[in-house]
Formats: sequence, structure tokens, C-alpha cells
Amino acid sequence: MSQFNKINNILGWVVFLAASTTYLLTLEPTASWWDCSEFIISAFKLEVGHPPGAPFHIILGRFFSLFAADTSQVAFMVNLLSALASAGTVMLLYWSIVHLSRKLFPKEELTKAEQIVVLGSGLVGSLAFTFTDSFWFSAVEGEVYALSSFFTAAVFWAILKWENEAGQKYANRWLIFIAYLLGLSTGVHLLNLLAIPAIGLVYYFKKYEFSWKGFASALLVSGLILGSIQYVIIPGLPKMAFIFDLFFVNSLGLPFNTGVLAFIALLVAGSVWAVRYTRKRNLAIWNTVVTAIIVILIGYSTFALILIRAAANPPMNQNHPDNAFALRRYLNREQYGDRPLFYGPYYNAPAIANSGEKKYYNKVNGRYEVTGTSAAKTVYDSKMEKIFPRMYSSDPRHVSVYESWGNVKGKPVRIREEGEVKTLMKPTFTENLRFFFSYQVGYMYFRYFMWNFVGRQNDAQGYGDFMNGNWISGIQFLDELRTGPRDKLPEFMKNEPSRNTYFFLPLLFGLIGLFYQYNHSRKGKEGFAVIMALFILTGIAIIIYLNQTPLQPRERDYGYVGSFYAFAIWIGLAVPALYSSIRKIVKGVPGAVLVTLLSLALVPGVLASQNWDDHNRSNRYMTRDYAINYLESCAPNAILFTYGDNDTFPLWYAQEVEGVRTDVKVVNLSYLSMDWYINQHRKATYEAAPVPFSFKEEQYYLGVRDGAFIQNRINRAIDLRDAMQFMGSDDERTKAETMSGHKLDYFPSNEFYLPVNKQKVLETGTVQPEDENLIADTIRFSINKRYVTKGEWAVLNIIAANDWERPVYIDHSLLYTNNIFFKDWLQFEGLAYRFVPIKTESQAINKGHVNTQILYENVMNKFVWGNVNAPDVFLDDYNKKAIRIIQARYMFSRLAEALVTEGKKQKAEEVIDKMFELFPNEKLPLSYDSFPAVEQYLRAGATQKGIEKARQLAENGFAMLNYYLSLPERFARAVQEEQEREIGNIQNLLILTRHYQLTELNKEIDDKLKTIIDRLSNELDS
Repeated sequence: MSQFNKINNILGWVVFLAASTTYLLTLEPTASWWDCSEFIISAFKLEVGHPPGAPFHIILGRFFSLFAADTSQVAFMVNLLSALASAGTVMLLYWSIVHLSRKLFPKEELTKAEQIVVLGSGLVGSLAFTFTDSFWFSAVEGEVYALSSFFTAAVFWAILKWENEAGQKYANRWLIFIAYLLGLSTGVHLLNLLAIPAIGLVYYFKKYEFSWKGFASALLVSGLILGSIQYVIIPGLPKMAFIFDLFFVNSLGLPFNTGVLAFIALLVAGSVWAVRYTRKRNLAIWNTVVTAIIVILIGYSTFALILIRAAANPPMNQNHPDNAFALRRYLNREQYGDRPLFYGPYYNAPAIANSGEKKYYNKVNGRYEVTGTSAAKTVYDSKMEKIFPRMYSSDPRHVSVYESWGNVKGKPVRIREEGEVKTLMKPTFTENLRFFFSYQVGYMYFRYFMWNFVGRQNDAQGYGDFMNGNWISGIQFLDELRTGPRDKLPEFMKNEPSRNTYFFLPLLFGLIGLFYQYNHSRKGKEGFAVIMALFILTGIAIIIYLNQTPLQPRERDYGYVGSFYAFAIWIGLAVPALYSSIRKIVKGVPGAVLVTLLSLALVPGVLASQNWDDHNRSNRYMTRDYAINYLESCAPNAILFTYGDNDTFPLWYAQEVEGVRTDVKVVNLSYLSMDWYINQHRKATYEAAPVPFSFKEEQYYLGVRDGAFIQNRINRAIDLRDAMQFMGSDDERTKAETMSGHKLDYFPSNEFYLPVNKQKVLETGTVQPEDENLIADTIRFSINKRYVTKGEWAVLNIIAANDWERPVYIDHSLLYTNNIFFKDWLQFEGLAYRFVPIKTESQAINKGHVNTQILYENVMNKFVWGNVNAPDVFLDDYNKKAIRIIQARYMFSRLAEALVTEGKKQKAEEVIDKMFELFPNEKLPLSYDSFPAVEQYLRAGATQKGIEKARQLAENGFAMLNYYLSLPERFARAVQEEQEREIGNIQNLLILTRHYQLTELNKEIDDKLKTIIDRLSNELDS
């Protein structure tokens, strides 16, 4: 091995060590958001996560979890998989850049200076990628994207290794290796398949002389290979397995999954025959093709893990894919629905019919039986359909974004709907494309690209406003054009750790490398075409394929890391480009060293220094501890209804991995419309008894009672238990006939009641003895909807069947949805609200009765807060500004308010003291959600503390107002609502200080507010 190759190999491992050390020092020590929590659970407890399962990722996670010293270390060890996979990605990127950079120097032997430049290009590009925003984010948590990036890097590196050996005897082993990696990668994420066209181009350029026809053919063949894997192998095998199993079970009377085993045996036999046949006939190319397909299938076989685990009935068993039909639906991700890609309706297209029938099979008495059906497709008026539909969702929130970003005016189209001729405004194709380029490409891809290579405003999710989520550069006059001046920005916003500026340096280096490679020799242009294919297919092509709706629940930058990986190659290739420019001035080795060191400082150095503080998640336990607090809010043997993944999965993590409060049944309403999910809760798990449910399985199969109408055929309230019996009946008289002739289930009234056994609710602790006189004889509620989903009536069924036997809670998020109909019958006990027979009318934001004894014990003695107030622990925007901190501050304030009302002022003061100790202004600037706590200080007699916090609250408010007033008109208009809200908050402070006779503070705030209002008046006059 030459000296150059030895140094190259050593530097690759040095890069790996540098990246792994970085990620280890900044690693998330526990579970963070929902996907991470779920993966850690699946890895540690051998359970089944959400479709399509990522089985190979889970297998590796399981291996890492075995090294945990105790359950509290499991998450750290599983997250370590992401850190090491990411470091491996960086190492492979280094070697790939060196390979591509070496091709820019056509000579057989490189000079010392050229060797330094080639190695330096690898260092600069790979270390730049190490510290990029999106890649670093995924590198320190247990999610699929880190390992997915590793597979992308591995297949790209492997094709470059093949390129070096092409023409040698065993060169095709690299192609087989790539096929195996692609097969394995399907058990992680399908993003890796997008590297296939780049691989195909490397193969084409090595084997054939360039021609545009050949180039197009290479892309076409690569696309066919990609499509064959994604649309034939991945969905086709489960479909064939189900066809076999349906025959073996229903026709031959054999056990479930016998057909699956027969199908696998047939595949194995066919594979053996194909290999022997192609070897015997000396068909070398076909032998390689057959072998490649076989190793893809071997890699894909990791999905057997899903079937095996599901059959074991673990507590978390999403979709319960223990048979061929359920596995097929699971792998096809059918629960997530579909979206139009090449042809489909606009958002206001009227549905005119349903087409086809989708059958749902279940295991019934040893056979596959059709237990429910639904329409396979919705048919729309053809006049309201178009090619390449980008604006298709009818959700009113999405429509608003479509019309804003697409500047939709529309053109009139006359259609016939329900016998009437109507005129609708159909978006034009130009408006459709305007939305595509401005929002989907510009905002949901290009903005993320700029985050990584130019700079990021903050980590607050962006919705198109100038205040949050934008890219910035650090060059003031350029940034002010888009995000407004920041001279008057409050200090707590100026010093935001997630504000990162790179001054365009990574972008400039990448563009230099891009143009240098393109303008170089033929080999350079070939390399450019390969990288550009990778860049586009893992970026813009994903945007086209996903066709995302607006208002995504979180930023999606992690999905485009493959594109940023490709751009990092060009950053590395800027080193030889710069060297070629200065070598006439600074010759030889000194010039090469200078360019390398300068490039390392200007790109990886700037990225690392800017990104370290907000990417350092070490010692951050907020999510885990918040989940523990949720569970500790519940009484023993409770049923806790939750909503959405971000609230639910951390709770599952706390239970499944760390063993916290396994007596609580956590029921996610987002899943409760699924028959398999109801089934799971009808079984005991750990210390938790089954959830009471009055229906049999056949009464809620998928496709059966997926919803029920509310019809006021009885002009009175009915017993909820009787209503459930009526709706669950198969008697034709309990069905409502629709205009289409279908018969659907319904409730005969929208008013319901549930009797209360006072003795029972006292004995079970549902109501405390001191609240006995508040117990109602009957709880009453109404449903002000025409239709309830299966998940909604399932909650009512559980409530009715439970009959006050077990404690029932809802999480805070459900207060703000329309899924819960008994919100006037709640008791506030922490982060969760208990269903009680005590009516408490909502008062502004206050909901539920407060029992101070329970709430005080939870807040002051049980709850833990995960280093939330540690000055060196970074809290992201979700934890800091969103529901979690707001909800926590509300909880402390509400407790203090109730304690003061009871005359326990000293206790109330202690509660607020603890709140401000946990959530200090220095870490979490006081905003209006702290106002109730300030008031409780004053009510409790802690006047000086109240004055101090009121003054701080006012200062923060005035800082925001001064910032709003400093903005140019076009920005000021955008924050007018926030400005008015801030003035209203300060006016409420004035009322508060006047009420408690804080004359000096009142005058101080009043004078400042008058100055602000005078400025506003003068601006309006001018």
C-alpha cells in the first residue's frame, strides 16, 4: 500500500474519532420526541413500532441496549447507535470525497502538495457535514435517519470502490454488496434507494463512452431498478404472501402463516434454481442480476421480525401484523392514507362518488374472513382535477396556506353537484406551480438547505412569518431584508443559542467546488453528474414524491440530509479549486497546507463553533421527566386518555423501558379508531388491568362502526349505557338509512347522562371525603356534532363500562380538541385531569375542580423536571416555549390560587417560589403565562416578590413592544396582533398593580406604556 493510501486510511479513522467524540459529548441521554421514544421501546422490549417498522434498525438497537447497566441507561446506549452510525457516515464521506478529488488530478503520481490538497478536501467536506444542523440533530438521538444516512454513504462509497476495481476478476462483488446494503436499508428507511441513479451513473461512466442517449438510458435503467424495488419487491412480496396464505388457510384448512412459509420456500427454491441455471449456462451478467436480487431479498427478510414479534402479542403492537393480510397493510403504511402525485383533485373539488371496494380481513374461527369494507377510491368531478396536483387537501387550514402562498385567484368552472349547477373557482395550473415552487420547494426544502449552509434564525417552527424558522446569514443588511432589523431585539432573543450564522461560507465553498468540478476534465464532469443526481434525488425529488400538505407538525429538514450530504462533497472539492487559484502565488506544500487549514477554519470551524451550544443535548432529561410527571399525576390503576404522538410515546417509554407506573393504561385517542388498538387495551399489561369495554370484537372491526351519526330522534337525555347498547345493536331498526341507501349506526339523542353511585366514588377515591358534598347524582353532557368517530365513541364506551370502578384521566392536550365531551366534569390533579362527578364550569383558561391536597403532593413532592433550570442545559423551542412550560407554569399558578382561596398563603408562596426556581427568567424569559403566578404572590402577601416578578414581566413586555415599534412598516403590519396582545398584557399588569395598591410600580409601568402609546399615535398620524 502506498504512503498516500496509508495516510488516507488513517485520516478516515481520525475523522470517525472526531465525529464520534463530538456526538458522544452532545448525545441525548434519554428519549426525546415521539419517534425516538418508540424506537427505544421497540429495541429494548421487543415490541412492534409504527409502520413500516424499521426492523433492521430495531435489531441493531436491541444489540446496543444489551450493554446498558440499568434501565435508565438503555436510551443512552440506543442513542449511541445513531452517534456511531453518523460518525461512520462521516468517515465514508471522507473517503468518497478523497476518491472524487483524486480524479481532478489526472496524473499517475501526485506531488506532495497535491496529496495534501486531496486529503484536505476530504477533511474539509466530511468535517463540514459533521457539524451541519440537520445531520447533527439526528446524530444524537435514537431515530432512523442517522442509520439511514450511514447506508446512503455506504452504498455510495461502495460504488466508488467498484469503480477502482472495475474490470478486475472479482469487481462485481461490490455490486452484490451494494444490493445487499440496499436490501438491509429497507429495514431502516427507503431514502437509501434514492442513491440508485447515482450508482447507475458511476457504472455507466466506467463501462461506456459518454453519449446523451447512453446517459439518458443509464438514468432510465436506474429509475426502473429503483421503481422495481420500491413498487414491486417491497409491496409485491407481502401481497403474494397473503394470496398464498389465503389459499392455504381458507381452501386447505391449514394454520395461519402456512402459506407465508410455503411462499418463502418457493422463493428459496426459485433462487437456487436461477443461480445454478445462470452459472451452468455461463450467463455472467444474469448471474450477477439474480444474485443481486437474492441478496436484496435476504436483506429485506429482516421484516420477518415484525411478524414474529406481533405473534407474541407484546404490549406495544402497532397494527398487530401477526398474519399476512395485516403485515401487508402494515408495510404499505395504509393507516397514513395516500396523496395524489401525477394527477388528482384540487382542494375544492367536490366528491361525486366512491369507486371500488377495499376489503378488510380478520382471523375468525381459523379462517380469513372479510369483516369490513370501505371505498377503495373517491371519485371527483373531472373539471376540478389536474396533472401534478400540489394543492389537494380540503382541510380549511391547508386551504388558507394554499391560497396565500399560491396567490390563488382561480378561474370559474361550472359543475353539477347534487342536481344543481354551481360555479366554483378552480386554481389555475400557474397558481398550482406557484405554490409548489414558493412553498414546497422554497420553504420546505430551500429554507432547510440554507439552514445548513448559511445560517438559522432560531429553532422555533416556522409558518412563513419573519420572526421564526427562517434562514439568516449573519450579514446584517441581507438578513434585515427578510427578517427585519434586530438592533432593538430583546436580549433574551438576541442571545438565543439556536441562532446560528455562517456568513454564507459553507454555501460559497460548496458552489466553488460545484463549478470547479463541472468545469474540469471529462472525469470531473462525470463526477459532477453523479453528485448532482444524488443531490436532486435526495432533495427536490423527495419534495415532489411526498407532496406534503402545509402546517406539518414539525420541521422536516431531517428528511433531506442525503441532499446536504451531496453538497458537502462539493464543499470538500472547493479545496482543490482554491489551491488551483493560489498555487501560482504560494507554491507547493505551503500553499496546499494554507488552503487546507484556512478551509478547515472557515467552514467546519465556523459550523462547529456556531452549532455546538444548541446541538448539545447532554444532561437534558426534560422529556422523560415530563412523561414521568404525567404518569405520577394519575391515581393507581388509572386509565389515561392522551392525544397525539408527542404526548403519548414518552409515556410509553417511561413505562416500558424505565418501568414507571406500569399500572396506568395509556390510551392514545389518535389510535383508538383502530380495532387492533381496542383489542390490545382489552388485555392486561404489566400491572394494569384490562380497559373495560362492552362491545365484542366483531362489533368494532375495521370497516364496522367506523363512526356513528348523532340524530335527535328522542327529545331527552338517555343513559350512556343504553345509548351504547342501542348503537352496538345489529337490529335493522337501530340503523339510519342514508340518501345512497346505506344503513349506518347512530345515537338517537345528543344528550346523555350517567348515574353516580356516591358510595362507590368515595370508596374508590374518585372523590375525596372533603368534597363529598360536591358530588352530583348524575353527570350530564351533550355532543354538539353530527358525527362521532370510532375513537370518540370508544371513549364513551369505556366511560360507561367502567361505571366509576377505576380512575379515568385525560391529558392536557385533550382540553383543546373536540374528542372529549365531558370537560365540565374534571378535576385538576397535575398534568392530567381526572373524570369526576363534580361539575365545574370552565372559567377562561381554568378548567376542572381543584383538590389542593392531591395537587400539592404531586407538584411539590412527586414531580421531577429534568435539569430544566440548569444554565448549561439547552432546551429546544418545543420544551421551552410551547405547551410544556406553559402548562407547567399554569399548574403551579392554579395550585397557588386554590391554596390562597383556602387561606393557606404560606403554602401558596412556597409553590410559586418553586415555580420561579424551576423556570427562572434567565433561562425561560417571563411572558404572560407567568402573570397568574405574579398575582398569587400578591394574593398570598408576598408583596416584594410579586413586585419583583411584575417588574420583570413588564420589562420583557416593553422590550418586545420596543422591538415591534422599531420595525419597518411591512414587518410591523405582520406583528400588529402580537403588538396589541402585548399592550393588553401590560394593561392587565396595570390593573393588577392598581388593585394591590402598588403605586410606585403602577406609575412606572403606566409612564412607559403612555410613551409607547404616544409613539404609536404619532406613527398613525404620520
